[in-house]
Amino acid sequence: MTIQQDMKNIIPGIFFVFPLALFAWLLGRLMPLVGGPVFGILLGMMLAVWKRPAIFQSGIAFTAKKILQGSIILLGFEMNLTHVLKVGSQSLSIMLFTLSAAAITAWVIGRYLKLSHTMSILIGVGTAICGGSAIAATAPVIAASDQDVAHSISTIFLFNIAAVFIFPFTGHLIGMSDIGFGMWAGTAINDTSSVVAAGYSYSQAAGSFATIVKLTRTLMIIPVTILLALWVSGKKTQQPCFNFLTIFPWFVLGFLAASLMNTSGWIPADVGQGLAQTGKFLIIMAMTAIGLNTRIQTLIHNGIKPIVLGLSCWLVIAAVSLAAQYQLALW
Repeated sequence: MTIQQDMKNIIPGIFFVFPLALFAWLLGRLMPLVGGPVFGILLGMMLAVWKRPAIFQSGIAFTAKKILQGSIILLGFEMNLTHVLKVGSQSLSIMLFTLSAAAITAWVIGRYLKLSHTMSILIGVGTAICGGSAIAATAPVIAASDQDVAHSISTIFLFNIAAVFIFPFTGHLIGMSDIGFGMWAGTAINDTSSVVAAGYSYSQAAGSFATIVKLTRTLMIIPVTILLALWVSGKKTQQPCFNFLTIFPWFVLGFLAASLMNTSGWIPADVGQGLAQTGKFLIIMAMTAIGLNTRIQTLIHNGIKPIVLGLSCWLVIAAVSLAAQYQLALW
C-alpha cells in the first residue's frame, strides 16, 4: 500500500476525531481540574455506541496510536532539564522512593485483585509519574488495549480531584512548610493541573516549588518506558524472529531530544511552548479516539477493582513521600 493510499484511509477518521477533540479541549479550558483528555475519553465513549461508517476506523486507530506517540514528543518542548538541578538531589531521591513504592504496590495489589498486567502498569505509572501523559507514553510500549487506557485515565482522574481538596487541608493540619508541601504535592499528586491547583491554594511559594518538582518528575517517563520496553522484550525473547527494535519506545527519545533542544535554547521559548501546547491538544485527540474504541459496558464489567488499585497506589505514594521528607527534615 502506498503512502497516498495510507493517507486516504486515515484522513476521514482524523477529521472525524478533530472537532470532537476541539470540543473536549474547550470544556477542559472551562474546567481545568477535569481536563481535556478526560472530556475527550468521555465524549468518545458516549459516541462509541453509534455504529459509525467503517471509513472512519483506520483514522481513529491511527490517532489513538501514532498521533499519541507524536504528542509525547511535542510535550518535550516545555521541559527544561535544568529543573532537575534546581530541585536538587533531595527531590530526586523522594521521586525514586515514590516510584518504587508505586511499582511494588501496583504489582502486589494488582495480582491480589487479579487485574491484567497492563492495567496494573498503567495505573501504577499514571499515579507515580504524571497521570495521563505517563499512561499515554506507556500504553504503546506494553501494547495496552484502548479499554485499559480509558479505565486507567478515568481512575487517575478521580484521585486528581480528591488531591486538590485533601492535600492542602492535610498540609495545614500537620504544619508543613511551603517547601515541604510543595515537595509533597509535586511528588504525590499525578496531574500537573492538580499539582498547580493544590500548590497555589497552599501558598504562592508552595505552588511555584510544586510546579518545578512536578516538571522534573515528568522526566521519569524516559527511564520507566525504556525499562518497560526491556521487560516486554524479556517476555518475548523466546518468540521466533522477535526484534527488540520493534517495541523500543523511539518516541521517548524524541521527547528527550525535544527537551534538550528546549533546555539549550536552540528554539525560541514561545515556539517551544506552542509546540508543547500542540502536543497537549494531540493527546486530547488520541484520548478521544481511544474513547471511540471503548465500550462503556466493558468498563462497567471491570468493576471497582481498578479504583481500589488506584486508591492503594495513591495512598502509598502520599505516605512514602511524607515519610521520606520527614527523614530528610524538609518540614
